[in-house]
Amino acid sequence: MLFDIDGTLLLKGADAHAAAVVAALREVWEVEPPQSARGIEAAGRTDQAIARDILALAGVEAEQFELRRDDFLQAATSHYERLMPDDLSDRLAPHASDLLARLAGHERYRCSLVTGNIQQVARLKLGAAGILYPFAEGQGGFGSDSDDRNDLPGIARVRAGQLWNGGEAWPAERTVVIGDTPRDIACARADGAHVVAVATGPFAADELAEADVVLADLRELEAALESLS
Repeated sequence: MLFDIDGTLLLKGADAHAAAVVAALREVWEVEPPQSARGIEAAGRTDQAIARDILALAGVEAEQFELRRDDFLQAATSHYERLMPDDLSDRLAPHASDLLARLAGHERYRCSLVTGNIQQVARLKLGAAGILYPFAEGQGGFGSDSDDRNDLPGIARVRAGQLWNGGEAWPAERTVVIGDTPRDIACARADGAHVVAVATGPFAADELAEADVVLADLRELEAALESLS
């Protein structure tokens, strides 16, 4: 199971994250994001893709992002460590905590992540929310791995295979992406994985209809997983 974070496991918990990305852009490229950057869509996108778009509006060429990508990732992580709330448990999505507690001890399932967040930012967020424990370090696909979200499930499956499948990539047909945006659905389809959408983020259920299953929240996820097996 490849869980998205923002809008899926956590709701309205990304303010410090967004501020950290902007602070990193200021630090690394010495630019001020223009007002037009407020219109950039963030839902379901990777931190790298969002940063590229902001920099383009500020007049920074794409080649400059490539040259200083690692500096950006490090700076954004450092700024998030400085800005993050100590406790994000009040931002947990309905039923997320109970669900993960059940899944973490289940012999049939393995929990991992697919998120546009930078890896360390993702782990800091989940730690502050008290739900990091089901997600093994070094597992998942993150916005620090690629700026294209469609790449992330495949990356996560390779890592899962190294830990749980004798070195062979975890099979796509035994993988389920769980997210709240059409981009979560698209990345699952691009990788040949199943997908369950939850209407807890910015998109209504009818906007997520391309998923295999659409849920109001995470309460019925286990039943949905059974239906896909």
